[in-house]
Amino acid sequence: MPTEPLASGEPDRALRLLWRDRLGEPVGSRGPKQRTSVDAVVDAAIAIADDEGIEVLSMRRVAERLGLKPMSVYTYVPGKAELIDLMVDRVAGEQPLPEPGGSLRARLEQVARLTWNGFLRHPWLLAIDTSRPPLGPNVSDRWEWSLRAIDGLGLSDVELDQVITLVTAYVVGPARAYVDAERLHRASSESDEEWWQRNAPVLDRVAEPGRYPVAARVGRAVKDQDASGDPERAFAFGLARVIDGIESYVAGRVKPGE
Repeated sequence: MPTEPLASGEPDRALRLLWRDRLGEPVGSRGPKQRTSVDAVVDAAIAIADDEGIEVLSMRRVAERLGLKPMSVYTYVPGKAELIDLMVDRVAGEQPLPEPGGSLRARLEQVARLTWNGFLRHPWLLAIDTSRPPLGPNVSDRWEWSLRAIDGLGLSDVELDQVITLVTAYVVGPARAYVDAERLHRASSESDEEWWQRNAPVLDRVAEPGRYPVAARVGRAVKDQDASGDPERAFAFGLARVIDGIESYVAGRVKPGE
């Protein structure tokens, strides 16, 4: 899936829009008299991406949803790249950020679950390139919250950044698998079990006895435990292993007596 770039055209205007609650909402000097708001434009864009996917998002589609002329949208947001920045920051603020507490594992699970829930609420986020994230208030608040969750454990500042990046980046794979599975189930009336049953006769004919002994054994175990095609279970298992590694690393970084 191609990724959508974040804003690159007018960084000053993009940052001003992201922080418009503090800096004031920019007012266009040209074009038709404004009939709506930046917030309404962002909400309309999120609704389109949620309903149809980020690939169909355009300034024209946003204008149509708001009942505006296409060019009038540009009096609120300079372009699509800046609009995506605003969308990412808006949805980053949808979930509450509870005070970090409990064990290191519990806090990292909280960070990961917040990311997981965001992807499931807005699957189009999986198509966004966040290598240069929008530095808006919600993204900034969430990053600060994530770092505070593991601050004070003896890790360097760079390690704090890398640990949170590791955890949140891990979530992408299972979330994409979950979204893909949900999309397939919506598009097909056939269950996974029915698919396997339909194809089993052909697979039995082409699979030579003894050629795939380990795969056959594992396949039976997965089927018996009903663990096939369960992205939620795969997410939880993988996250636990990632946190195992982080816990071991943190324990090794803290010297006895500290």
